[in-house]
Amino acid sequence: MAVCNPGELPALLSPRARVLGLDVGSKTIGLALSDFRLQIASPLGTIRRVKFRDDMAALAALIRERSVGGLLVGLPLRLDGKDGPRTQSVRQFARNLMAACNMPLSFWDERMSTLAVERDMVAADLTRQRRAAIVDRVAAAYILQGYLDWLNRQPPGTAC
Repeated sequence: MAVCNPGELPALLSPRARVLGLDVGSKTIGLALSDFRLQIASPLGTIRRVKFRDDMAALAALIRERSVGGLLVGLPLRLDGKDGPRTQSVRQFARNLMAACNMPLSFWDERMSTLAVERDMVAADLTRQRRAAIVDRVAAAYILQGYLDWLNRQPPGTAC
């Protein structure tokens, strides 16, 4: 299946399917899961990256267990909106992911998401150790929630 526009993703989901949000980094993949109504994103966990085959096995298990019907991958664009080396790496990961599992995938701009999440965690007085343990999955939830909020502001029946 090809990459779709974010507004088209809900129409490609089977009934009662969820969206899995991915914050793909060089060492970890932060994970978040939507509810069935595509209203709320919840942090799910983190996959420590090893080899793509192992990463995909962990993702495939989550997809089966959690009724995932689509993927939303955070795209780390540069501040000027252009692709950089990290963006190209995430796009390659997504291409490999789509080759391994046949489900709809969309990208969502994740600029400044980790910074925003870390700022909120500092404000909440979380220790450095605790922040490091949860930042990836919380960033994935921040990205997915941003998409869900955008999606729910769209007029009914419109696709972008």
